[in-house]
Amino acid sequence: METKRTIQIPEGVNINIETVNVSVSGPQGQLQKKLWYPGVAIKKADSEVIVETNSPRREQLAILGTYESHLKNMITGVTTGYESKMKIVYSHFPIQIKTEGNRVIIGNFLGEKKARKANIRGNTKVTIKGDQVIINGINKEDVGQTAANIRQATKIRKFDPRVFQDGVYLVEQ
Repeated sequence: METKRTIQIPEGVNINIETVNVSVSGPQGQLQKKLWYPGVAIKKADSEVIVETNSPRREQLAILGTYESHLKNMITGVTTGYESKMKIVYSHFPIQIKTEGNRVIIGNFLGEKKARKANIRGNTKVTIKGDQVIINGINKEDVGQTAANIRQATKIRKFDPRVFQDGVYLVEQ
């Protein structure tokens, strides 16, 4: 069984490991995450990060893969960033979407008087261009959760969703 995972650090990316806090900085910005699990160690050696365990138990081996994915996502985020595209779809009432601070305001959804709201997580940027909602950021979790918040805010209740297909749907990630 593989008890060690190695991640190459690309040019322009700096990784700093202090006990359980891992910070990754690059051209797009900086990300920090607390990675701790008993029996799992994260070390930096030259131009690579090593995630290893001395115990071949199933839990530790599963955490090795999880930490490897987290570190790769952080490296990708600080080098290129993440983007999700959503499409505004309506057939009955025109939906009006705008951003205010750290919220997305969805007005006139199914003709409702009260606007629906969705939170924007972290340093994620939401841009609205016509019938497209573009979500950009360096943290994959924040971009995904912001898209999920917008989708959840436009979830249809009390009507048949096969007839009323209005909403904001994820098109590209």
